[in-house]
Amino acid sequence: MKIIKTFLVLLLGCATLFAADKPNIIFILSDDVGQGDLGCYGQKLIQTPNLDRMAAEGTRFTQAYSGTSICAPSRTSLMTGRHVGHSPVRGNYEIKAVSAFGAGQLPLPESTVTVAQILKSAGYATACTGKWGMGQFDTTGSPLKKGFDHFFGINGQVQAHEYFPPELYLNDQRIELPENKSDAKKTYAPDLILKDTLDWVRAHRDGPFFLYDATTLPHGDFAINDLGEYANREGWTKEQKTYAAMVTRLDRDVGALFALLKELKIDTNTLVIFAGDNGSSFAPNSPVGKLFDQSMGGKLRGFKSTMYEGGLRQAGIAHWPGVIPACRVRDEPWAFWDFLPTAAELADAKIPASCQPNGLSLVSFLKGGATPEREFFYWELHAGQPLTAMQAVRFGDWKSVKNGPNAPVELYNLREDGAEKNNLAASQPDLVQRAKTLMQQAHVDDANWPMQRPPKPKQP
Repeated sequence: MKIIKTFLVLLLGCATLFAADKPNIIFILSDDVGQGDLGCYGQKLIQTPNLDRMAAEGTRFTQAYSGTSICAPSRTSLMTGRHVGHSPVRGNYEIKAVSAFGAGQLPLPESTVTVAQILKSAGYATACTGKWGMGQFDTTGSPLKKGFDHFFGINGQVQAHEYFPPELYLNDQRIELPENKSDAKKTYAPDLILKDTLDWVRAHRDGPFFLYDATTLPHGDFAINDLGEYANREGWTKEQKTYAAMVTRLDRDVGALFALLKELKIDTNTLVIFAGDNGSSFAPNSPVGKLFDQSMGGKLRGFKSTMYEGGLRQAGIAHWPGVIPACRVRDEPWAFWDFLPTAAELADAKIPASCQPNGLSLVSFLKGGATPEREFFYWELHAGQPLTAMQAVRFGDWKSVKNGPNAPVELYNLREDGAEKNNLAASQPDLVQRAKTLMQQAHVDDANWPMQRPPKPKQP
């Protein structure tokens, strides 16, 4: 009997050791933050000391790409490991159907496999806090049906514009905030979301866990409960003060999470990645875009909803003490669809055959090795009224943009012209043809997302 007990103790000990070898994984996704909003990317007026420290202690990427340049399809790419040419969600498309939970985005299909489902199958506890936006709770795209054990925040993207909402959700249960009704604006939603995030991490300190911290900061509607150090900035508009305060508040929340990881002594076994879901809400020549130089001195063209670098290229920082090299800056590109295979490799999890990710694992790259070789990156976005598809493809240093099904193909050399000012299409017909071929290869037809919709009939 003693031999059996000893064997069981050893077996349980080995299981605990095996679990400890799997790192915790945290992906912090900021809503509409611009790459140039952070001090570590050159921002001078907005204070982001915690993200700057994260970059100093880890690796900062200058060419990290979002899934596309608008919310729902970008997040879908992150969760599914597919670029938008293969994705079930390729634009922000609100479902008007009656739901107990209000309006929501086109949901992820039942057959879609997410990174959370893969990590859960490998023994991870899973949580999403903040904003989901890929299907209401009574649809196939509910976070609770896509691998998350725990959800707290706001599901629908329209509702997520509010920072003093009348309600939040704990899983699929409505949490009333009567103090915010009648435009009272008493309780700031990010306060409650941060508390829930920290409480969940504390409860799952023994790991392994996956936290998808999808904060709504600094997306509009632009509102905050404390302007802090920006309250008395002379010459700044209220919107400029508010935006700066929201970015600094985002930074403060990141700092609180890092402080907890250190307090719990799990920071050395936790990979943290920070990124934005798409480019800034503000055009470079807008009052906010100009004051904070979101184009980074004209280095980035475009912003949210465009296929240029300012809409697609994001802040990207990775932190894992003792594993990811500190004080490192890398220029090699990677994209959101690389996250799923990266997380699966770290968790020693099998990717189901039905998943079919387009991404490549970045594990070796994150640890200091070379970036994986690939033929191209591809983006697609269905936007406008009527919806029409825009496309972009990057192969090597070449980037092509096609701003609609009938638009010409533009061609830029990103190494020599990162601001995409000089369209070389006329002088490089062979490269233009290659870009067209790659766009055709990367796009898979989808009934919900035709390349061009017929125009709406004129109202009499």
